[in-house]
Amino acid sequence: MHCPFCQHEDTRVVDSRLTEDGTTVRRRRECPACGERFSTFETAEIKLPAVVKGDGRREAFDEGKLRVSFERALQKRPVSADKVDDAVRAIVHELRVSAEREVPSMQVGELVMRELKKLDQVAFVRFASVYRRFEDVQAFREEVERLERDLPGLDGLQLPLLDEVKDAQRQDTSTRSGGEKRK
Repeated sequence: MHCPFCQHEDTRVVDSRLTEDGTTVRRRRECPACGERFSTFETAEIKLPAVVKGDGRREAFDEGKLRVSFERALQKRPVSADKVDDAVRAIVHELRVSAEREVPSMQVGELVMRELKKLDQVAFVRFASVYRRFEDVQAFREEVERLERDLPGLDGLQLPLLDEVKDAQRQDTSTRSGGEKRK
């Protein structure tokens, strides 16, 4: 490797270490000509498959677009950035090991929905409503019902609707005023 300081054609490796995640090697190098030291980072380059859009166009896979999709769906939801990172990594890993040269964008969308379903049901429905292009309320309702069937144990977690809250407050007020004795 050329020295970035004096452009000498050869440098020597002084030290090599793995980064914390184990995917990158950090090499400390020294130039024999000028004596300067610098670090380089080495990672394996594994080509991800191209994404085939619905209209037939092909694009290079873009991890940034994938992350933006998650962030939009999870906007104002209580999901940590670490969990989003894990979900993005899981999809990238699955695409890498698939050994496919091209994947349809629909397949990538399905992978995103699978990960969102694990992270947050509201974000899943948000993404699905745009991704699957629900034409009417019935299609939306069917997706929510499918989600409820797939995720048992959600009974009792539904928050009451506004009218139910008002009715409960009225009932509470009437029992207090009728049941109290005045002095």
